Amino acid sequence: MIKETMAQAKTRMAKAAEDLRIELAAVRTGRASTALLDHLKVEYYGTHTPLNQVATMGVPDPGMITVQPWDASLLGAIEKVIRSSDLGLNPVNDGKILKVPIPPLNEERRRELVKHLHKAMENHRTAVRNIRRDSNEELKKLLKDKKISEDDQRRGLDEVQKLTDDFMEKLESQAKSKEHEIMEMR
Repeated sequence: MIKETMAQAKTRMAKAAEDLRIELAAVRTGRASTALLDHLKVEYYGTHTPLNQVATMGVPDPGMITVQPWDASLLGAIEKVIRSSDLGLNPVNDGKILKVPIPPLNEERRRELVKHLHKAMENHRTAVRNIRRDSNEELKKLLKDKKISEDDQRRGLDEVQKLTDDFMEKLESQAKSKEHEIMEMR
């Protein structure tokens, strides 16, 4: 019973950590990366489709992303989506391909990105804490139903706390690394 609760908590916490990693990959750092555009969706035959499913994206140099749609009629829609996103990017349409120059970040924009990063970090910390709470409640319920002993419950609570601490450390290291990458001046 305790092993099931622990496995479930570990799986949910791993999902929270992976979600943070994906969210951080989409934060602009001044370096070109196709991950910047992964969260953008373009309307394709009446459906909002992720950009990476309707176009080939590449990084020919550190300051440029290229987007080449498989269907040339999507070029204008993709340009509009990139331009209207909160990334502050201005794509250049040459009729066949979109070139998205990545301008260097100014100090003010870097600080805004770090604030966004801290907000995302706190949301994921809260998610991990909620998972810990759910697991602890499950262990208390097992004790109340007399399915485990008090010693087993105490050991389970300690294991859940250790797991929580490990995942909090992972989240913290991901955020610190991204913050360092953002604040690094080139």
